[in-house]
Amino acid sequence: MNTAEVYRIDWLPGTDVLHGVCHCGAERTAEDPVELWQWMLAHPDGHSPAPLQKGTIE
Repeated sequence: MNTAEVYRIDWLPGTDVLHGVCHCGAERTAEDPVELWQWMLAHPDGHSPAPLQKGTIE
C-alpha cells in the first residue's frame, strides 16, 4: 500500500484567515497562503504535533 502526506488548508468564512493542518497534525493560521505553504513544506521545522485527544492510542 502506498501512502501520501496530506496537507490541508481551509478558509475561515467571514475572515481573511486560512487554517492549515500538516500531515503530522500540527496546525497554524495565517492570512498569507504563501506563508502557510512554506510552513507546511518546511516540516518538521516549526511543527509541534497536535496534542492527543482523550481516548486515543499513542
